[in-house]
Amino acid sequence: MYDVIVVGGGISGLINAVLLSRAGLAVALFEKNRYPFHRVCGEYISNEVKSFLVRHHLYPDILAPSQITKLMLTSVSGKQAHLPLPMGGFGISRFALDHFLFEQALAAGVEVFQGTKVSDISFEENLFQVAANRRSYQSRLVIGAYGKRSSLDRNRPFMQKKSPYLGVKYHIKTDLPADEIALHNFENGYCGVSQVENQTFNLCYLSHQSNLKASLSIDDMEQSVLHQNPWLKRLWTHSDFLFDKPEVISEISFEKKELVYRHVLMCGDTAGMITPLCGNGMAMAIRSACILSGLILGHWNRGIFDSASLELSYTRAWGGQFARRLWAGRQIQKLFGSTRASHLAVGLANIQPLGKSIVRLTHGRSF
Repeated sequence: MYDVIVVGGGISGLINAVLLSRAGLAVALFEKNRYPFHRVCGEYISNEVKSFLVRHHLYPDILAPSQITKLMLTSVSGKQAHLPLPMGGFGISRFALDHFLFEQALAAGVEVFQGTKVSDISFEENLFQVAANRRSYQSRLVIGAYGKRSSLDRNRPFMQKKSPYLGVKYHIKTDLPADEIALHNFENGYCGVSQVENQTFNLCYLSHQSNLKASLSIDDMEQSVLHQNPWLKRLWTHSDFLFDKPEVISEISFEKKELVYRHVLMCGDTAGMITPLCGNGMAMAIRSACILSGLILGHWNRGIFDSASLELSYTRAWGGQFARRLWAGRQIQKLFGSTRASHLAVGLANIQPLGKSIVRLTHGRSF
């Protein structure tokens, strides 16, 4: 029996678990993989979350993340724009960051079940039953933080709509500015490149499935589609790729998701897959964990726990924080992923006031 069970050990799940456990709640966290491991992710975090992480001793300075202050944007044809990032950000791999947060969770007293896949979550008589590896665990609350897509989502409405996107990630060694994040357009997709720890660069791209269907393989797609952008072709030609094979995830859904489903409180990508152009999903996952854990503790400490009130408070707070930013991201998304649109996006970015406005819309405020 636990006060809170967290299903999923990514950024939002781990931060929720750490903060709740430090406050005295009995917390269990279930993660189907074993740390450390890679995830498909852009691996750039804006500094809007840095003061929060420092304040709670969760900023991974021991890992020496890269410090990013500039943005480069290219069109499909290779036209370029350069913009400052006034707030800045840092680059760190999920391999390193998730493992760091996992260690903080252990130190905080969280009971972590690695290599344990949750198969079912049910709720009755004000208690959750969580089934995992043929055992059952009980809790007062469950936080769903298991990522973009899971078998646990099988009955959620968004699963009825097929998604046309796939994500591909590599780590590379290359000669690029350490303080710059680049967004390179290609037909029906775009690719982000930025430095993480250990002078390594993360290369992660989002592509429409039609690109892969028209190709023999991912490698063939990269050569025939991505390399039409001369910056990407140069990157593939002059870099050392460190993975034996890329990390790939398909069926990435940007459909609206329920924030609370069958009383499970969703957090991070499980609450809503954030388009990359909304301004880095990692920062938004961290902020959503800050919101949810704070509300849980506020309700818990009143002595009389009211789940309906908590669910309503969370829904309102999440919408108030992210609705405008998600809307802006959807509009900006229209300027990416095609020859004409990307050419327009670069042209607008080169008009300094407009470029700065785009950057401001995709980054939140420090908290």
